[in-house]
Parts: sequence; structure tokens; C-alpha cells
Amino acid sequence: MRAGGWARPVHRWTSIVFTLAVIANFVARGMGQGEPPAWITYSPLPPLFLQLFTGLYLFALHYRRAAPGARAGAGP
Repeated sequence: MRAGGWARPVHRWTSIVFTLAVIANFVARGMGQGEPPAWITYSPLPPLFLQLFTGLYLFALHYRRAAPGARAGAGP
């Protein structure tokens, strides 16, 4: 598997979970029954932090890759 092969699917799936959590938050607030429970209010935060870490990893991975001719053992 390529470098970052695990991070891309995790990043994609956490974005789906984050989007659904934000939609649930808006729906709960739009019902007009007062303040929603704390678990609904804070439910977008865990997938958001996972996206932060996987996104930073993928961003750093792009700049850590060596140039094509700079591999170990490659002759001049």
C-alpha cells in the first residue's frame, strides 16, 4: 500500500460523519424545543479532530516525498 493509503479513506469517511453530525445539529436546533442535548451539540468535534490530524498528515506527506531521482542507491 502506498504512503498515506490508510489516511485518505479515514479522511473521507470522517468527512461524511462530520457532515452528518453538523446536519443533525442544525436539525436539532431548528426543532424549536429549546437547547439540544450536549451530545448533539458537541458530536461534530471528534470527526473534526480526526480530519485535522489526517489532513495535516496528508499535507506533510506531500512535502516529505523525495524527488524521483533522489532515491537511495540511484546512480548519477
